[in-house]
This record gives sequence, C-alpha cells and structure tokens, in this order.
Amino acid sequence: MPEEAPLRRNRDFVLLQAGQLLSRAGSGMSGVAYPLLALAATGSPAQAGLIQAARFLPHLLLNTLAGVVADRYERRRLMVMADAVCGLALASLVAAIAMDRVTAAQLLIVGFVDGCGSVLFGAAYSGAFRSVVPRSQLAAAASVDQARASTVRLAAPPLGGALYGLARVVPFVADAVSYAGSTILLLLIRRPFQAARDASHTSVREDLKEGLKFLWHVPFLRISALMTAVSNFSFSAGQFAVVVLARREGYSSTAIGLLVALVGVTTLAGSLISPQLRRWFSLRVILLSELWASFGVLSFIAWPNPVVLAAALAAQAFCFPNTDAAVAAYRYAVTPDRLTARVTSAASNIAVMAMPLGPLVAGVLLEALSPRAAVLGFTAACMAAAIAGTLSRTIRTLPALEDVVAEEGAA
Repeated sequence: MPEEAPLRRNRDFVLLQAGQLLSRAGSGMSGVAYPLLALAATGSPAQAGLIQAARFLPHLLLNTLAGVVADRYERRRLMVMADAVCGLALASLVAAIAMDRVTAAQLLIVGFVDGCGSVLFGAAYSGAFRSVVPRSQLAAAASVDQARASTVRLAAPPLGGALYGLARVVPFVADAVSYAGSTILLLLIRRPFQAARDASHTSVREDLKEGLKFLWHVPFLRISALMTAVSNFSFSAGQFAVVVLARREGYSSTAIGLLVALVGVTTLAGSLISPQLRRWFSLRVILLSELWASFGVLSFIAWPNPVVLAAALAAQAFCFPNTDAAVAAYRYAVTPDRLTARVTSAASNIAVMAMPLGPLVAGVLLEALSPRAAVLGFTAACMAAAIAGTLSRTIRTLPALEDVVAEEGAA
C-alpha cells in the first residue's frame, strides 16, 4: 500500500479503529450504568464514588509498568489478552446481576479488573496506532481517532442509560460482547504492531527509567501531561456529580444518559473542526483551552441545576479532541518506536494520576456540602492551572506542531 494512501484506504488502520470503536461503545454503555448500579446497590454517593474510583485506579497504579510490558512483548497478543480479561470480568458481573446478588465488593473488584485490562490494552494500542499510520498522517489519524471516540461518547451513554432502564444487566452484556468483537478485528490486521527489535536485556526498572527520562526531558510532553492531570480530575468529578445530582432530582436513567452524552456532542464537534483549529491557533492556545473552559462551570454556581452542569462540562469537552490530537501527534513524532508504549504510558500515568480521586472527592463533597460548594471545590484546581499555565514562560515558547511533525523521526 502506498505510504500516502488516504486513511480510509488503509485497511489495517480501519480495522484497528473499528475494533476500538466497538470496544469504546461497550465501555461507554456500561460506563453510565456503573454509577447507576452502584447507587442502587449502596444508596450512598460516597460509596458509589469509591466504586467509580476503582475503575480509574489501575490507570494510576499500572500505566507506566504496562508501557514497559507493551514495549517488551508482542503488542497484538497483549491487546487480545486484555480484551479477554475485561470480557470475563464483565461476564461475572452479568451473572451476579442476573441472580440479583450484586454487592459493592464485587463492583469494586470488577471495576478494578476492567480498568487493569484497559490500561494494558491502551499501552499496546499506542504502538499499534503508530505502526499502522504513516508518519506524515499522524496528526490526521489522531483527529480521526478523536472523532470516532467522540461519536461513541455521543451515542453510547444515552443508549446505555436506556438499556439500563430496560434491564440492569443489558448494558453490561453489551460491553462483554464488544470485547469479543474487538479481539476478532485485531486478529484480522496484517501489519505487525511493532518494529523489529532485539530481545531486551535490561531490567524493568531501567526500562521504566528510560521512558520517564525521555518524557521529562521533552518540555511539551511533561507540561501537557501535568495539565491534563488537573483537567481529568476536575472533569471526572463533574461527570460523576451530574449523575448523582440528576438522580437526586428524579431523572430517569435514560435522561441521565442523555446528559452524559452532551459531552459526546461537543467532543464530536470539536474533533471535526480540530484540523482547522490547529491551523488557526498556536500549540500554547490549544494546550490551555480546556483549562480556561473549566470556568464555564461557574454557570452552575449561578443556577445549580444538573442540566446546567452537564452543559458546562460539554462546553469544556469541545476542547478535548483538539488538545488530545495535538499532544498525540507531537508525542508520536518525537518518540522512537522502541519507547512508544513506555513514553505514552508514562504521560498517561501522569495525566490520570488524580482521576480516581475525582468521583471519590465529588461523592464526599456532595454528601457533606451544598451542590454549589461541592462543584466549586473540585473545579478550583483546574481554574488555578489555567492561570498558572498562562503565566508560564515555558508554555509561551512552545514550538509549532507542524514544525515538530515535519522533522525526521528519532531512531
């Protein structure tokens, strides 16, 4: 296949994206069902927040190690194994729901195992993505990836909420089946998921250090990961708060799914216009945009309604695809293949290190404080990061994305 063939004619890229689309759809449907099931099982926003945090915790604990594993071993095999682990975990939850024996402990365990599988899959996916996309098309492919992910964010939550309203078990069945479909599509891809390399003779500790050192010595990668960490904490807390507050107001599971899906509407719009935004705005503006957008949550302080909070989060989410695509293209362009999974996982580990705390902090604050005070409490860090980033000299001197992608790749 010619290197410059359109992405739509790149068979392996299409298959990889189709598998991701299917898996993300299943996860999106169960994602809105998880907190609803947790609230039904425990009756406590704080406990439900703890269960939701368990789904994010593996990203904090295992991301960097998963990157080492994905750079050492065959990435396709790791992705298939991760799909199998997640599918089995969801199947056990399906069985428990069917027998009406769901407990908070099982939700914690299944959420944690599902998160572990997702971390391993994601670490290997970064290398697979780079392997099936020509260097010159990395930015465009990253935008396509964001657009398809946004489509899932739009469609999956309301569908998951509707299916949950039909029967609690259905969205989890759909998620389990999606992992099987993802595995089949992975096995149809012809191209290897990594460049040829010699067997590693270094220790895991040395591999971890090498990936972290590379990340930390590239200012943009370091700064973008730290800023994304703050944004992820605030946003995950906000989305959990939408579910809790809407349930308090008596919203149906379908209506709650629609509120969560507002994020999908705006992320899809943001991903579609992302190529144009990258031409209009500097890397500095792109990086800071989602942080400044968090100030929209102040509208909830003026009018404390779940719909207002969901709309404010959706407005912030418009910026996510552009930021994510720019960061991913930059990272793929400057990182050697042998380090791709480690550097991506290290960056992801920093970016999600506070995410497990989001739902937990939101649940505790919503039990102890008024909705206004709780929302302002978990959004303050994002607002402070926006101001600090704007004043940062390092961010003001970031290079242009097109200049970085146009350079010769590292060996």
